[in-house]
Amino acid sequence: MKTTSNPFCLSNILVRLALVCLLPISLLSAPSTGMAQAFDPDALTASLRGTDREISDRMRDAARKPVEVLQFLGLEQGMTVLDVYAAGGYYTFVMSRAVGSDGTVYAQNSPTASRYDEDRSDMTQGEALEGKIISGKLDNVVLIDKRISETGLADASVDFILVSQILHDYYNRSPRAAHDLLTELFRIVKPDGIVGIIDHTGTAESDNNRLHRMQKSQAYEAVTRAGFILEAESDLLSNANDNPRRSIFDPALNRGTDQFLLRLRKPDA
Repeated sequence: MKTTSNPFCLSNILVRLALVCLLPISLLSAPSTGMAQAFDPDALTASLRGTDREISDRMRDAARKPVEVLQFLGLEQGMTVLDVYAAGGYYTFVMSRAVGSDGTVYAQNSPTASRYDEDRSDMTQGEALEGKIISGKLDNVVLIDKRISETGLADASVDFILVSQILHDYYNRSPRAAHDLLTELFRIVKPDGIVGIIDHTGTAESDNNRLHRMQKSQAYEAVTRAGFILEAESDLLSNANDNPRRSIFDPALNRGTDQFLLRLRKPDA
């Protein structure tokens, strides 16, 4: 792995109701416990191989490298985390296990999202996420079925935010939409807090809106404009065999896209 510094630098109704009822309290008690410490990568890896985790998610691990990605981004036990557009909950599960019982993971999905889970055409992404919470006994996960601008999370209330494979959708809608998203995340994360960005690499000559990609340089500009320091980037998820002229959903790619990985920091001032 090469790391470089950069100056730009739940379907159970009762469970759902319980989570919704707890949400206002959780949002008011978002400050972290102060017990953050590095997670054990070997223990997390072993936990992710358990039968309480869907096999489809386990099959993605070789390409997504979740343990290595979260190590690079600086996630720690005990942290309060926001999973932006958690979708079917791939990273929600991983981060829940990583932060442990002293941590909290807010899994945000827009209630208007109509996309299905990546591997289950018989359920929505929200249903898939709820199933993961039940089967994995992820007691530290709080569902937020609201737009990112309506979460109710307090200013400077989370330690770590993950934006995985979704920034391109905002940016391709309009750079202003991406700016609004990032500005909201800047408000929510604590000073010196971390935001991780993972996205599919696009090229300047391609129709990245149709392909669901974006240029890394566009991400650079968007995050720094929102006030973040682009602290470091990694080639952990790079793939030289990707064809950037193909849609990320093209079966020929088998999800093997070239992806950039950025670690952002909110200035502590």
